[in-house]
Amino acid sequence: MKTQFTPEQLKDPGIAHANQILRKCVHCGFCNATCPTYGLLGDELDGPRGRIYLIKDMLENNRPATEEVVRHIDRCLSCLSCMSTCPSGVNYMHLVDHARVHIEKTYKRTGQDAFLRDWLLPRPALFRIALLPARIMRPFLGLVRHIPSMERVSSLLALAPKGRLPRAEFSSPASLKGEGFRAGRVVVMRGCAQTVLRPQINDATIRILRRLGYEVVLTAKEGCCGSLTHHLGREDEALKSARRNIDAWLAEADRTGLDAIIINASGCGTTVKDYAHMLKDDAGYTGKAQRVAALADIGPMAIKPGLTVAYHAACSLTHGQRIRTQPKDLLKKAGFVVRDVPQGHLCCGSAGTYNILQPKIARVLLQNKVRNIETTAPDVIATGNIGCITQIGTGTKIPIVHTVELLDWAMGGDRPKELAGVELPEEAEAEDITGLQDPTPADDKKTPRAVELA
Repeated sequence: MKTQFTPEQLKDPGIAHANQILRKCVHCGFCNATCPTYGLLGDELDGPRGRIYLIKDMLENNRPATEEVVRHIDRCLSCLSCMSTCPSGVNYMHLVDHARVHIEKTYKRTGQDAFLRDWLLPRPALFRIALLPARIMRPFLGLVRHIPSMERVSSLLALAPKGRLPRAEFSSPASLKGEGFRAGRVVVMRGCAQTVLRPQINDATIRILRRLGYEVVLTAKEGCCGSLTHHLGREDEALKSARRNIDAWLAEADRTGLDAIIINASGCGTTVKDYAHMLKDDAGYTGKAQRVAALADIGPMAIKPGLTVAYHAACSLTHGQRIRTQPKDLLKKAGFVVRDVPQGHLCCGSAGTYNILQPKIARVLLQNKVRNIETTAPDVIATGNIGCITQIGTGTKIPIVHTVELLDWAMGGDRPKELAGVELPEEAEAEDITGLQDPTPADDKKTPRAVELA
């Protein structure tokens, strides 16, 4: 793609990077073929190629974002399916993130849109408090859905948990010793929404790691990964979150050593892996971010009776991190029957805060996803992202859990409460469990590695 940025514009590192991305695009349109919003709406401007043209025009002319540009960029899920199919290696993720920052700086949002974007910030304590009135209002969801101006509110109510919010088994700060042979020392990133909605995912992760000999550190100084604010275009807040986490994790690494950073929410993992890019212009954090973002993948192996599992591939894991087979392999080794979901590359409509800010499109994507899942006739749905769990759970009665919860159960942990009413097949004979082996020697403490268990 030909670009016409001036030499003065290209002195801006953000514009220079956007220019490099734009010039890689060859207009082929392969991205549109796998874009969920283009598939639903059929509008060129609601596909990656059309959005790229809008972004190019806005940045080249250094003009404030218009209502039309904002509408089409806001409809982007950031599922990154386009990046999996692009033959030219266009980094659409970085381009649309840059566009969102420009929109945030130049476009004035008003009304319900502005209120929700201010409210949907990753503060677990406030989130827990806010869910109380949401749970009280949930019985009136049917009435609220029929009020056009309350569509986003009704989507928010639908996502609110029905029962009492669960409490975590393990809380921070803590240093939890592993069992038996010492395999290493790791930090488990607990996330923000996940600590409120389903802390049992983190508990299951911690139990697995301790069984396999890992000392697990929970640091109180860690916070949100920055993903939600990053995708809302609030760059300063996102970078503040990134710096806080980097400082917290590297303090552990420098104090007594750290072998890995365990991340079990795929959206968080995608963002943490991008810290080095996000902070590339911060001389004080560039090297630190590269240490944290030096990644590798490890996982447990176990056995369990043959429940049929529909594996939902979270977009941030599949397209954002290119982790496609490892979670399914772990489930198969644990004895589960794993089935791929038809059209599994398409987003469920969660996408961070998308299901609240763009409820109409998210609802159709959810209906399509549930319909495809149900064709596999599963006993349970497994996925690696809290957003997907919450979203899909509103559209089906099939129990849905995090992959790591099934693996914890397979290794002797409690059965996930969501499976309490599921009849089990006859259990297979237990086999030896292969331990979690870290390819990096335990005494090499120089570079912690973020790890996906999703």
